[in-house]
Amino acid sequence: MLEYADYPDPVATNCDVVVDVFATTVNSLDVTQRNGYFTMAGFTLPHISGMDIAGIVTAIGSDVSLVKVGDRVIVDPSLSNVSEQSKMAGRGDLYGELGVIGANANGGYAEKCLVPETHLYQIPNDMTWHQAVMFPTVWMTSHHALFDIAKLKAGEIVMIHAAGSGVSMAGIQWAKNAGAVVLATAGSDEKCAKALELGADFACNNRETDIPRWVRGLTDGRGVDVVFDHVGEALWAASIFSLAPRGRLVNCGNTSGDAPVIPSLGYMFHMGIQLLGSDPYRYEEFGRAWKQYCESDFKPIVDSVFSLSEGSQAQEKLSSGKFFGKIILEPQSSSIID
Repeated sequence: MLEYADYPDPVATNCDVVVDVFATTVNSLDVTQRNGYFTMAGFTLPHISGMDIAGIVTAIGSDVSLVKVGDRVIVDPSLSNVSEQSKMAGRGDLYGELGVIGANANGGYAEKCLVPETHLYQIPNDMTWHQAVMFPTVWMTSHHALFDIAKLKAGEIVMIHAAGSGVSMAGIQWAKNAGAVVLATAGSDEKCAKALELGADFACNNRETDIPRWVRGLTDGRGVDVVFDHVGEALWAASIFSLAPRGRLVNCGNTSGDAPVIPSLGYMFHMGIQLLGSDPYRYEEFGRAWKQYCESDFKPIVDSVFSLSEGSQAQEKLSSGKFFGKIILEPQSSSIID
């Protein structure tokens, strides 16, 4: 359950700073950890969720030199490459107990959050809190999956599932910006229309369409070079049969189930299909992707905005699937503790 309550303010020491949180977002992990369906290694209760954080630096530790009080910042929530002087040091095992602010360290469902100075990035003066706060989780996740793992290139064809989700919304725009042809699928005609507005070249309702046949029809029988998937089980077979020879299926989620079946090993090895897991992004990737995000004409989509006291309603909306883009929380006078 979520409890809306007072919680002690964090204290900045050494290389850490306190950020007053102006905006955070609701992510699927917030809900699955609250319900106990899945918890990250190192997750304990009580816990403050919120992996995406945008706010103002209001206190700095004695050794802080990279930021100053008053800076508008976003937070890289992944706690790899943290200074040994930070309270959050020693939690950078990418393939073990990786520390993630808002996932297994206290996050942005609060007025204030403690953050290592090395994990803060300046927000341009002309960028809103909402534009900034949508970047860390979904835009970084999709950038890493598409470019660092799947190696998507200009001129290739990519199919992106669940176009109404934040990570797919970002993926459509990253891929178009890189010069790829984008096919999008979604669970409703309305979401397909919105995907086309974001830049997808083609879109289909994945609950009513024979996806491989649709793909083959659009690609003269060849298939797509890349499938970007975080749905998992429900669209797994359709994804594999939609791939061109030596096509890559990159996966970063399992919202429809964790036990997909490979429909045909013969098809997979004969066609040279590659199945790629999108692991945690690296520390150095964040700054590069953030710079590109700030310099490009992207359209991060806000579905809805809730006050922090309405956190339960915000998570209910996420669970309903009736949204397009990101759901944002604006902290007020208290914290939400799991």
